[in-house]
Amino acid sequence: MTILDVFSPEFKPYGKVITGLDGMVRQILDTLPETPLPEGTDYVAEEPKLQALPASRAASVHLFGGMPVQLGWCNGHNTKLNCLEYHRDSEFNLGTEDFILLLAKQDEITDGKLDTAKVKAFRVPAGVLVEVYATTLHYAPCHTDPAKGFRVLVALPRGTNTEKPGMENRAPEDAYLWACNKWLLAHAESSEAAQGAPVALVGENIDIAGLI
Repeated sequence: MTILDVFSPEFKPYGKVITGLDGMVRQILDTLPETPLPEGTDYVAEEPKLQALPASRAASVHLFGGMPVQLGWCNGHNTKLNCLEYHRDSEFNLGTEDFILLLAKQDEITDGKLDTAKVKAFRVPAGVLVEVYATTLHYAPCHTDPAKGFRVLVALPRGTNTEKPGMENRAPEDAYLWACNKWLLAHAESSEAAQGAPVALVGENIDIAGLI
């Protein structure tokens, strides 16, 4: 696997780099270091310190066209794929350090499964805001330096990744709904699979530890 750059043409089917929002970006980057840095990986859907910033309003308007937004984070240390997820909306990420996203596309899912050979790795430089399209499969970031780990903004429509709605599975896709606005494909080796998430990633559980 080659680690590509988000400024490369290869990133265009998966997302794009967002520019012109320097004030919002700076507020978020100044606040993210106040959030924890676990040895593993942790996620908070809505961080009060981020939500209280004027940047929260800017994110609602400029990133989501006025929709209610939640500013959360995914922090820690990670080098493995484990799972892929998607939402009905784009997700926006911004890190205090360089980080790597492991990505694939929804249209690469065949018969309810995705071959991990389809996954590509993209390095996001510190301080660069990126949009990950709704059609892009993604999950926890990976670090580029184990000594620094990663602190990454996760901006999504409010309510995403919160409690799964009560429902009867009818459409085939319903089996992958793991939380509100979160459809999850797990690898058999992941802790999520052990918790009952559908095993829908086939092939190697990618680990980029040897590439960084």
